[in-house]
Amino acid sequence: MPASTLLTTQPLLGPVVGLVSWHFVMEAWMYALRIPAMSKYKVDVSPDKIKDDMANKVPASVHWPAENYNHLMEQPTQFYAIALAMNQMGLRDSTSVKLAWTYVGLRIVHSLVQSTNNKIMVRFQLFAASSLVLLGLTAKGVIEYMY
Repeated sequence: MPASTLLTTQPLLGPVVGLVSWHFVMEAWMYALRIPAMSKYKVDVSPDKIKDDMANKVPASVHWPAENYNHLMEQPTQFYAIALAMNQMGLRDSTSVKLAWTYVGLRIVHSLVQSTNNKIMVRFQLFAASSLVLLGLTAKGVIEYMY
């Protein structure tokens, strides 16, 4: 099925594909910082030492993209579940699609904040906003499913 057809018949797949793609951007960013840092700071890669060496020798800013990558494996799994469930239910209304894209956008901005300056209150506000959007998307899915 051509992509243009999927955009109109299954528009909730777009945000899912978008956020999965963002995971790979964050993975590349993580490795681009971590691998050179391990060499630069002479991190002992033996299994019993690497965790402590990474924590003690490598600057915190090098860890930020990795921490964000891990965060993208947490709450977004709920997003994937509800977006795919709603897609399976045949939902393609603009509210659902806008909520899904808003969630993805907020998660991307959260990633950028965490991976660059890691301002905790800004991150918290973005996380809270994305959580509310996800709650709204989930509530919409529940209502559509029940009624």
